[in-house]
Parts: sequence; structure tokens; C-alpha cells
Amino acid sequence: MPAGGKTTTPRRSALQQGVDLLARREYSQRELRQCLSARGHDAAATESALDELAARHYQSDARYAEMLARSRATQGYGPRRIRMELAAQGIARSQVQAAMDTLNHDWRRIAGDLVRRRCGTLRDETQRRRAAQLLLRRGFETATVRCVTRTEIEDAADGAD
Repeated sequence: MPAGGKTTTPRRSALQQGVDLLARREYSQRELRQCLSARGHDAAATESALDELAARHYQSDARYAEMLARSRATQGYGPRRIRMELAAQGIARSQVQAAMDTLNHDWRRIAGDLVRRRCGTLRDETQRRRAAQLLLRRGFETATVRCVTRTEIEDAADGAD
């Protein structure tokens, strides 16, 4: 036993730590590379571990992209924001597009639900602008924002009669 009565545990390999990380949640290859490097593994060990994790199908950027896209759409984010987030994670354009293609979401309905939940009924121009800014920040397309904010105003005007 070393001095001080403490036992030292052997350092876990990059592959073992990669498996441990992936057991908790999906990671993009870029995220996993950063995590393993931050834990003190050299570039060669990290790349070797990443190759092995991909070969065993433990890590997949395509699977990560689909999971993140589904999750963000469910949280009320629009397609632009989701694409940007996936690109920031180092996901290839083809995989981003494939992940977006798997989403069968009605973006107008999602945007309309978000506006109703956050802003209520749009009764004037100020509320309409505020709702439009919210949707743009959330990553919805301009055409969707226009459609939703105009539809909401038309619904409010119809209800006032």
C-alpha cells in the first residue's frame, strides 16, 4: 500500500472511458474527442478509441444527429436552429440532412403551439412582433413565422366578433 494508506486505481484506457461516457448518453465524435482529451488521453489513443467505438456501433454521428434533432424539435426549436446546433457539433451536412428528413414534424403547428403557450392570443402589432422574434430566435423559417403570426392575428380578430 502506498504512503498515506491510499490505494491507486489503474488509469482507465481511452476506450473504457469512451464506453463509460456513451453508457450515459449519445455523444458526437467531436464531443467524445474533447472529453477524452480533457481526461488526459493523447491524440493517438483518443483516435484509436473513437475508431473502435464507431466500429462496434457504440458511437454514431448519424444516431446522435437523429436523437438531437428529435429532442430539439420536441422542445419547440425550429429547423434552422437544429441544423446550426448539429453543424456546431461537427456533424456532416449529409448526416444533418438525413436527421432532418427523419423528422415528420409540422413546423407551423409547433410554432403556433409555442406562440400560444408563450404569448397567448396576438391582439396587436407589438405582440405580433414579439411572437415573431421568439420564433426567429428559436430557429423557425421566416415563411413559417409570417404564417403563424398572421394566422394568430386573424384568429384573434375572428374571435372578437
